[in-house]
Amino acid sequence: MLTRIDHIGIACHDLDATVEFYRATYGFEVFHTEVNDEQGVREAMLKINETSDGGASYLQLLEPTREDSAVGKWLAKNGEGVHHIAFGTADVDADAAGIRDKGVRVLYEEPRRGSMGSRITFLHPKDCHGVLTELVTSAPVGTAEH
Repeated sequence: MLTRIDHIGIACHDLDATVEFYRATYGFEVFHTEVNDEQGVREAMLKINETSDGGASYLQLLEPTREDSAVGKWLAKNGEGVHHIAFGTADVDADAAGIRDKGVRVLYEEPRRGSMGSRITFLHPKDCHGVLTELVTSAPVGTAEH
């Protein structure tokens, strides 16, 4: 069962400048940064609030580390802006299977490692009214990398 909006992913050309905009304009501070070589991105997670299920909601700022990454290709085609929305779930495997059974294409056969040690998969945007949708199971409390 999907429990919250985990994060909204925003593609950008310059991560540092974009972080500074969100800090200066809205007061959001960086909670976590990392480079995900598999996905070809450098990212910053800005925590917005805690949620009732023990998780949190974030803005995820994404700068491609290579032009051929999914975010790099998307940025070249669309420019900066909202890249995807992610919903939190306690069981990404079960929810992905249930959604697949409803005819929605799930992009990864098996969930992959996401930000802060989470497990993730994506749903095809053509099956989700044009919105690239991510499902996220957060890492167990105390194991997430910050």
